[in-house]
Amino acid sequence: MDITIYHNPACGTSRNTLAMIRAAGFEPRIVEYLKTPPTRDELRTMIEAAGLTVRGALREKEALFRELGLDAADVNDDALLDAMLAHPVLINRPFVVAPGGTRLCRPAELVKEIVPGT
Repeated sequence: MDITIYHNPACGTSRNTLAMIRAAGFEPRIVEYLKTPPTRDELRTMIEAAGLTVRGALREKEALFRELGLDAADVNDDALLDAMLAHPVLINRPFVVAPGGTRLCRPAELVKEIVPGT
């Protein structure tokens, strides 16, 4: 099964999601997105496939979110995507792409919707 996790090893939720995938018998492709961010098209596709808005995929807890003024209601999706690509720490995690769909696995248990046996 082809599974990709956009992973941050420093994040407990991301580590738990990865552990659940492995416990189900799968070894996913791991993309440490802070080192290797997705392209704009990949990011937009993941967000749409997960049924989220661009704003819904932002990590609002990061101080940079407010520092860049991204909390303003009039910031459009293109500007939000630009910020996420320039500062990958703003991308919420972990995104998992599997044959069963794409999810932002917060909480980690959401991976159960797309990876059998998790």
